Amino acid sequence: MAPDSDVTVGPLDLAARVDEALAVQALAFGLGADEVAVRRHIVLRHLTYPGARALGATTPDGRLAGFVYGMPNDRAHWWSTVVEPYLRNNGAEGWLDDSFVITELHVHPDFQGRGLGRALITTITDGAAEPRSILSAIDTESPARALYRALGYLDLACRVQFPSAFRPYAVMGAPLPLLRRGHEGPR
Repeated sequence: MAPDSDVTVGPLDLAARVDEALAVQALAFGLGADEVAVRRHIVLRHLTYPGARALGATTPDGRLAGFVYGMPNDRAHWWSTVVEPYLRNNGAEGWLDDSFVITELHVHPDFQGRGLGRALITTITDGAAEPRSILSAIDTESPARALYRALGYLDLACRVQFPSAFRPYAVMGAPLPLLRRGHEGPR
């Protein structure tokens, strides 16, 4: 499916629009006000990291329909320290090096199923200098996991437990550039 033709994917000043982006994330991910407040501080801190970039999917009237942000992975970052033992146990620890991590990708429920998530993640990874990408997703079969698999992401570790999360996550990785429709199988 082609992305929604009325929605434009492009650079996003996430620091300036953090509250709007987190409102999208809260709807898409089912977050409460307390979780949003914590994530606000995390997002603003992440944006200070070298190489952090954000894209938004914006409607003609300026409404944020979705966003993605990520950065070159750093083993010293909290996320890496949590997932490293799981990856090491699966012989996949090397994925933490020279990878672009997708930190957050969310599309407003009113705009899901229109190709915006695909457009956001492929556009941001196309601009990455790293040869591969990693991310974490809730470890359940979902439209998000199906999208990631269609783009070439494979499970590197499952049942990853983050300290504050109730549900386990999967860590997934893909070589870059990500697969496009009609390009199946190994590259």
